[in-house]
Amino acid sequence: MKKNIPNLGAHVSAAGGLYNAFINAEKIGATCVQIFGGSPKMWRARAQTEVETKKYFEAQKLSNVKSVYLHASYLVNLGSDKGANRENSVLSLIDHMMIAEQIKANGVIFHMGSSMTGTKEEALKFTIAGMKEILKQVPGKTWLILENSAGGGNKLGLAFSEVAAIINGVGSERVKVCLDTAHYFEAGGIEEYSKAKVKKMFDNFDLEVGLDRLVALHVNDSKTPYNSHSDRHENLGDGHIGIAGFENLANDERLRDKDWLLEVPGIDNMGPDTENMKRLRELF
Repeated sequence: MKKNIPNLGAHVSAAGGLYNAFINAEKIGATCVQIFGGSPKMWRARAQTEVETKKYFEAQKLSNVKSVYLHASYLVNLGSDKGANRENSVLSLIDHMMIAEQIKANGVIFHMGSSMTGTKEEALKFTIAGMKEILKQVPGKTWLILENSAGGGNKLGLAFSEVAAIINGVGSERVKVCLDTAHYFEAGGIEEYSKAKVKKMFDNFDLEVGLDRLVALHVNDSKTPYNSHSDRHENLGDGHIGIAGFENLANDERLRDKDWLLEVPGIDNMGPDTENMKRLRELF
């Protein structure tokens, strides 16, 4: 049995009340979770009431969950060349950061956007400006967490140097990173998660960004092949990455203090389940 097992968990449903996340986490044996603070297909998310917050903390006390992350709306694109989209993205992330502060979540994970028809340089500037405004409007300890994309072309964040440029531009210790294994593979970042390539990948990440900035992994296999630029997750070990790739990730001791979160379809296509959690635990 290997030592220093990280927090292992998944995206779970919080439908009917955020406190339900802990009930659903218990069903699959998760010790960390990711939830939606509002509808992922809507810009705005409402704050929690005092009653809802009390119920949430009561449920959390009874659970084994040590870390909670919110995932932002899928509509968010801070790098958009359209002013209205940028403005709505900032307001949406402010809403989610406020909820995260209310429930003392670790942070809010959001997708690094795209310049659309603009330049990457402009998109980076817009993203940095937007993040500065969000952190100013929501003071506290909650992290604002950048997630890498599966897309090509004008998408931001495949190169670790771009991630570093955003972090350095914002200039806040509250900016962190979540790395999605499927997205990085699909975007052409790594051809296979072999032992040597995993080492090189995180050596480069540490050099460019700093492993202290990496707080979570989205542990997803890929339905689509390397460099497909197509974001389709697969159950652990059933996709193009394969179980050996995840074993190599688990063997990198630098990743043991990160939270490992599944976002897989599930055996019955009902989301992360006990079988995928079993496969994740068996890596350690």
